[in-house]
Amino acid sequence: MTRGGATKTRDAPERRCIVTRESGPKGGLIRFVVGPDDVIVPDLAERLPGPGIWVCADRAALEKAAGKGLFARAAKRAVRVPPDLADVVEAMLATRLIDRISMARKAGEAVTGLEKTKAALVSGKAALLVQASDGSERGRAALRPPEGVNTLVECLSARELGLAFGRDNVIHAAVLAGGLGERIRDDALRLAGVRAGMDRRTSRDDAANGLAGEGPRGKG
Repeated sequence: MTRGGATKTRDAPERRCIVTRESGPKGGLIRFVVGPDDVIVPDLAERLPGPGIWVCADRAALEKAAGKGLFARAAKRAVRVPPDLADVVEAMLATRLIDRISMARKAGEAVTGLEKTKAALVSGKAALLVQASDGSERGRAALRPPEGVNTLVECLSARELGLAFGRDNVIHAAVLAGGLGERIRDDALRLAGVRAGMDRRTSRDDAANGLAGEGPRGKG
């Protein structure tokens, strides 16, 4: 497994991190491009034009890239790096993951609540177990993730996870086998990497407040 949590496989496209100088699957790295006014811009969807600059999905790596002039070296030109780049990337990843889970819920590929989550796990229909990072240890220990690699997602707070389901708070959820499961897993691994080693309470509250400011979400 590489930084950012991505599992290395033979066929996965690889890119090199400008900080570690190590190559790994794209799922464990974040792409940046030089945008308008020579500003470094995160490209989570990997669709923006221009040469990609790749950094491990790791907060320390992001901060080093921003503070040591590594983006300019990779771009071979002077660039402007937002001083809060790591926080911006974290908020974008959190929004992306919440939206992915919301899409799965609307497509009938995600359920919430202890009993529905447990039923999905027991029946073998669940691809991922999603639990709030600030839920009780005892409550989270009552459920076991599906077999496999990286099937437990616990990088969102109850409030953030609630946004995906149109509720105030969600502690337990399951993503069912389907088209979105793998994308949700990859986004969760990147977010977990960027949030690792931080004051999680501050991180969660800041991200949740920012997301809540986007406007109300309907009940689901």
